[in-house]
Amino acid sequence: MYAIEVKQALAAAEEKLPALIAALPPEPNGEGLRIREYVKKDTNFHKQHGPINIVVVGDSVSHGCVGGLFGNSYDTVYHNRLRLMINRTFPGIPVNIINTAVGGECASYADENFERDVLSHHPDLVIACFGLNDVNKEEEVFCRSLGSLFDQCKKNDLDVIYLSPNMLNTYRSPLTADIYFAYAQKTADMQNEGRMDRFMELARREAQERGIPVADCYAVWRALQENGVDTTLLLANYINHPLREMHALFAEVLFLTIFSVPYGGERGTETDGMTAEAKK
Repeated sequence: MYAIEVKQALAAAEEKLPALIAALPPEPNGEGLRIREYVKKDTNFHKQHGPINIVVVGDSVSHGCVGGLFGNSYDTVYHNRLRLMINRTFPGIPVNIINTAVGGECASYADENFERDVLSHHPDLVIACFGLNDVNKEEEVFCRSLGSLFDQCKKNDLDVIYLSPNMLNTYRSPLTADIYFAYAQKTADMQNEGRMDRFMELARREAQERGIPVADCYAVWRALQENGVDTTLLLANYINHPLREMHALFAEVLFLTIFSVPYGGERGTETDGMTAEAKK
């Protein structure tokens, strides 16, 4: 019975998402992202520059975790979807995703390991997605760590986007794993009492004060809830890990933020065939 409710919530979300994404306000800070020009260059440019490198820093969602029973999915994670979107839109342009996200970590981890996890890869773009774990800490720690991460990117002349995460659960599901049952009540309280909203406001402020574009998936997730979608059913672990299908939201908002136009290519294909070939 519960599986039917999840399918219904996902269908409702997928029906509403195109309009909600289109309703996002323009992100003026995205206009200066150099990747916009790089993907339009000719072959000789890429012979000199090399492939486009995008480094992702974040927590378990960016790591690729889609819930305890489902494990990790590196094909359907949002940044692989983004890579495929760019490849389909700009054929022949090599794009590498370097995923340095670690489950359970916060913005402080990425800040402290900046040289190893970001700078060493010479990225053309950094995507930073934090908040789901940081909400357990003090506001000052989150702001200081995220701000310092942004400052290190700016100091090293690296383009960076802040990707706001999904909402937490709004109630404790009976299907939550026993080991996380108590924590599920805590996260629901943090969501319902406005703590998660406050942390997202602070993250936007840290980014906007530095002229850093925000790919505001949290705002879209909030809009889903306001439009009657049970967003807790969109979480694979019923706490904080979105269903693999919901990673399409992150990819599409990122594409829109980077290029200022919605993705207009092929949809519905989650992978590039590598996993299917490996299973033959």
